[in-house]
Amino acid sequence: MTSRRATTTLWRPTGPKELDLVRESNWRAWPPRLPEQPIFYPVLNEDYAIRIARDWNVPHDGVGYVTRFDVESAYLSRYPVQQVGGRTILELWVPAEELDEFNAHIVGEIQVVHEFR
Repeated sequence: MTSRRATTTLWRPTGPKELDLVRESNWRAWPPRLPEQPIFYPVLNEDYAIRIARDWNVPHDGVGYVTRFDVESAYLSRYPVQQVGGRTILELWVPAEELDEFNAHIVGEIQVVHEFR
């Protein structure tokens, strides 16, 4: 008998360079942060991710993607939800040095669910 781990769905707006690195991981992991990126910010709702991909990534990179992925809920409980704007502007703040461990708790593949140009 197999048991299913409870998971939480997260979204991440991303540009083409980061998405290429996710693709290289076979859609299983987020790449290490750059020195100027001390925090990895997955978001808790699709609408917020769409706004970032459309309104920030497109002007910056010419294209923006929204990804969706599941992470073990018990593991995520260590990261308090950060409300960084209105009621639905919710993020998790994962320190860069914890990203490998975070990636180990992703269940399934990272999926592209929206593309904006």
